Amino acid sequence: MASNNGVAAPASNCVDYDLHGLVGVRLLDPTPQDAAAVARQLGPLQRPLTRQPDIVIRFVRELPTPSLRLLGLEKNGFTREGFFILRSSKQRAKVKIGFEQIGRACEIVCESGLRAVPLLMAIINLAMLQKDCVPLHASAFVHRGVGVLVTGWAKGGKTEALLSFAQHGARFVGDEWIVLSGDGRHMYGIPENIRLWDWHFDHLPHLRRHLRADKKRLFKMIHLLDNVQKKLPLPPLREAMPALRRQLNAQLPAQTIFGENFGPLHAVPQKVFLLASHAAARTYVEPHHPEAIARQMIASLQYEFLPFMEHYLAFAFAFPERRNAFIENAHLRQLEILQRALAGKEAYTVWHPYPFSFQEVFEAMRPFCESQTAPPAQVLRKKESVI
Repeated sequence: MASNNGVAAPASNCVDYDLHGLVGVRLLDPTPQDAAAVARQLGPLQRPLTRQPDIVIRFVRELPTPSLRLLGLEKNGFTREGFFILRSSKQRAKVKIGFEQIGRACEIVCESGLRAVPLLMAIINLAMLQKDCVPLHASAFVHRGVGVLVTGWAKGGKTEALLSFAQHGARFVGDEWIVLSGDGRHMYGIPENIRLWDWHFDHLPHLRRHLRADKKRLFKMIHLLDNVQKKLPLPPLREAMPALRRQLNAQLPAQTIFGENFGPLHAVPQKVFLLASHAAARTYVEPHHPEAIARQMIASLQYEFLPFMEHYLAFAFAFPERRNAFIENAHLRQLEILQRALAGKEAYTVWHPYPFSFQEVFEAMRPFCESQTAPPAQVLRKKESVI
């Protein structure tokens, strides 16, 4: 049921998420499977909203699409009534998204049975901009009372730094997406499951017991095939191995990894680290300027936003009269907020090989994370001397 302002009103079968008092998400008529799928995306942030939601996700048994026109080999489609995403998590789906609404109260309509609501985090991230907050591709934790923000390019080592400090009692704030307030006083986590790769379990062997039996068998089979292809010249197997190795991962809840050190999911960002890999074997830390990190991370945000923009541009192709200026200029708003959020922060770059020793990264970063102020100059010189 919709209210006069176009936002769905509370219903008897609804589930609410309040993301740190910033963005509200309401599910309408979800099946238990639908509710579980969204819970995997948003984590334990479920609580009743005392205000109108920013995003409504309405689930229906069947979403009619008469006279559907297709774009991108059945990836997207459109009718006179709206724009549809036709695949989610590599499976067939039918999800109606009004891209012209994004930036204000918006509705997503899904056929029930999805593994995940497509583009949900991207839409939430855009809604955060309207609250003077910028979501950053990052991880965050609190080490000995100091709030630490770790960011960088995809596969740069953010999660690994988080895991390395988890071994030493750090408290979990978030992974994957960290929301920074424009005044730089707050950072918030959205606790999605954490993806662990097979080599991560070598550093965290106690977590292997949380793997499902079928996942353990899969890992064992892939390693066996990898050993075979190294010994025997079998081109088909060699060509298949990269795709098989990409299956050597599993997702675990952050609560499982951090235990009693899970949360609170917010902190004051005091230290900022940009993690980046290099070809050298050493790990070292050097000072960096927060303004430079802000500009680098805008490029990273645009990269992470590409899957969303692929669908948005298909929407703009289908409905050129409905283009959304807020979406198209979001990077300018992101930069402006991020520059304010990071201004004056103590910032560093951590250079490391990849993959790397969790302990080495912890030891390199630790002196910079255990004090409210910058470490002595001799510590910096010692770290820089290993270049």
